[in-house]
Amino acid sequence: MKDKIYKFQDLTPVEEIDGVYFKRDDYYMVGKSCGGKVRSCWDLSKNTTKGLVTAGSKASPQINIVSEIGKKLNIPVVAFTPEGELKPEVKLAAINGARICQVQAGYNLVIIRRAKDYAKAHQYTEIPFGMETRKAISQTRLQVRNLPFGMFNRIVIPVGSGMSLAGLLWGLNDLKMHVPIIGVVVGAEPYDRLNTYAPRDWRKRVTLIKSESDYHAYYNDQEENLFKGVLLDPIYEAKCIPYIKDGDLMWVVGQRASLGIDQNWIEDEFKKIRKDKIFFMTKKNRVLKRW
Repeated sequence: MKDKIYKFQDLTPVEEIDGVYFKRDDYYMVGKSCGGKVRSCWDLSKNTTKGLVTAGSKASPQINIVSEIGKKLNIPVVAFTPEGELKPEVKLAAINGARICQVQAGYNLVIIRRAKDYAKAHQYTEIPFGMETRKAISQTRLQVRNLPFGMFNRIVIPVGSGMSLAGLLWGLNDLKMHVPIIGVVVGAEPYDRLNTYAPRDWRKRVTLIKSESDYHAYYNDQEENLFKGVLLDPIYEAKCIPYIKDGDLMWVVGQRASLGIDQNWIEDEFKKIRKDKIFFMTKKNRVLKRW
């Protein structure tokens, strides 16, 4: 099934491997990026003509997703991220042509505001931080329709922004299905977003478990990220592995593109372009060349 090209409207498949089910939302791809967030980003971007702007962490897969879609649409991409050493995913975005603006004291609220202001000033389409949009929820909720209910006991899903979890819950509501859910929190607490976007009874239906690993913990050895032969994202999905039991369904949201690319190549290519694509922004929004 992985050799099939899944279109925007397709239901991605469910696979059973050695007693565990996998919802393979990672089979939806645009460029080298895959997963539900790619689908949501494509939906938000497909009618854009001027450019795209987003915000994310220094390891943000979303920034690279937006860069891949900008590249496909042949439009410019600007991304705001905190100052500091960029991780491979954001370096890939720069290689794809995105302009990376590193913000001094770049707390989430700060970079989100910078992205919103830039979108307004330049008439770019904003791809919200964490894909915080009801379109993202609507795309995920549709993917619930082909789950093999009655064949699995629980659903295990990584929780970053909480938007995928919210979409899953609404999809279960549509089908009037109630299944125990284990949400493995891999970043900041998602309660505010879940309270805003998930069904009101989400706390009764979901057990949230805080991952014991730091958000930026990254296993470079792919074997560390393999579970029953399925490659999982090291920052998100792989942190669910300790909590998966036989009979569970693992919701695979999608791996970061840098997993399949030689890290030395990324570093070499990044060195070639960074003088033109990386900028440093002070607290007063003054832009300076970083490199």
